[in-house]
Amino acid sequence: MFYISGFYKFKKLKNIKKFKKSLQSFFIKKNIKGTIIISNEGINGTIAAKKNNLELAIKKIKNIFKFIKFDSQNLSKCKFQPFHRGKAKIKKEVVPMGIKISKRKPDNHLDPLKWNKLIKNKNTFLIDVRKPFEYKVGTFKGAINPKVVNFREFPSYLNKLDKKKDIAMFCTGGIRCEKASVYLEKKGFNNIYQLKGGIINYLKKIKKNNSLWKGECYVFDNRVSIKYGLVPGNFSMCSGCRKPISNNDKKSNKYEEGVSCPNCHDSLTNSQKERFRMRQRQINVAKKLGRKHIFQKEF
Repeated sequence: MFYISGFYKFKKLKNIKKFKKSLQSFFIKKNIKGTIIISNEGINGTIAAKKNNLELAIKKIKNIFKFIKFDSQNLSKCKFQPFHRGKAKIKKEVVPMGIKISKRKPDNHLDPLKWNKLIKNKNTFLIDVRKPFEYKVGTFKGAINPKVVNFREFPSYLNKLDKKKDIAMFCTGGIRCEKASVYLEKKGFNNIYQLKGGIINYLKKIKKNNSLWKGECYVFDNRVSIKYGLVPGNFSMCSGCRKPISNNDKKSNKYEEGVSCPNCHDSLTNSQKERFRMRQRQINVAKKLGRKHIFQKEF
């Protein structure tokens, strides 16, 4: 069994190149897979390993960056390793939005029960700040998706919001909302709320019969999506466009395993499709021989 931890911490950091080298070598030594982003404003990551090694990695991260607890952390488990490699990256921001966080406002973070009460109110403006393809996999009833592909474009959408309304925002783990909340506060918005721990925390703590969530939650690893209790969901990944596809998508005439799906079939060239078919044939041969092909993504 593999354990997966998603986390972030906003904290002013220096010597980040040194931190990166230390973590990268530790990941290799302990077989830690996943990604951690390091910035002068903090860290953001999702990593996976066997239980003992994951606990050592979390302890190592806290020791290196000199803090006691994360701003937000979630834990789930999976029968397979959901990442192909472990890496530490240096970025200007933990989430690229053009602003840096110096001070958080944790009192606007609502736990799942308080969140349910807020979003049931018809006067609450509910925003799913994730990308459109994540929104299609699942979202809260009544949520609006700005259809922003690049998060740097998000401020132009936020500037159009009504300052008089209660604004509730949510994302996978909470960090994108954290950035958006700070931006709105600087613009003079007062009634801003976000789902504490994001969708992952909600699906872990809320039972299905009390839930206002519809569908599954897309995650950026080889589980593709998760359901209540944080168990792997029913979505898989299209090898042509790298977008999530449902079981219904696979019934389409435009779906071809390892090649295309309804999202990309019409936009792929014939040479691309033939190249993908060749790759899939190699994967199928490797499977028959009991081997794992270098391009094999699914589990």
